[in-house]
Formats: sequence, structure tokens, C-alpha cells
Amino acid sequence: MFKGFPTLSPRARFRTAMALAMAADALQVILLPMFSEGALSPADDLLDLLVAFILIRLIGWHWEFVPSFLGELVPGIDLVPFWTLAVANVYRKWRQVPGQDKLLVSSR
Repeated sequence: MFKGFPTLSPRARFRTAMALAMAADALQVILLPMFSEGALSPADDLLDLLVAFILIRLIGWHWEFVPSFLGELVPGIDLVPFWTLAVANVYRKWRQVPGQDKLLVSSR
């Protein structure tokens, strides 16, 4: 399932996913004029699709990504760091399951 990232441990995947989510959210805030249109901004849509694709490849499919993606489509609300919050929530749930240091569960 994770053929694109065969050498990364589950912790490294989460670290990479968190860095990507934080970078995407920061990019949307720093370049506010370019992304302020929400769903009407092609650059914003492309960035969100790319981030969603990479996050799913890194840590698997999780329901937390759906509201994050939808929130990114709403002008003004898209300034909330949805991707960062989603990855943090997935990590929090992952840490609560015993034995997750050795196995990464892709979805629940």
C-alpha cells in the first residue's frame, strides 16, 4: 500500500505528513491574495488536491481529510489550518491504539 515510501517508518510518515500539512497551511496564509477566493482559486484547489493525495499516500485514508478538504473550499474559512489539524487528529488516534509503533493502520 505504501510502495512510494517503502523506507519510511510510521513515525517518519507522520512527521513528513505533519510537515507537509503545516507547509500547505502556511503557504495558503502567506500567499493570501492568491488563495483568498476559496473554491474559485485554481491554485488553491490544485494545492489542496496535491496535499490530500500525498497525505493519503503517506498515512492512508482517514475521514478527517474530508472536512479538511471541504473547509479549504470556503473563502475565509480556508485560512484555518485544516490540514495540520487533520494530521494531528489522525496521529492522536493512532497513538491511542496499542502496538501502533510497529504497524500503521491506514483507516478506521
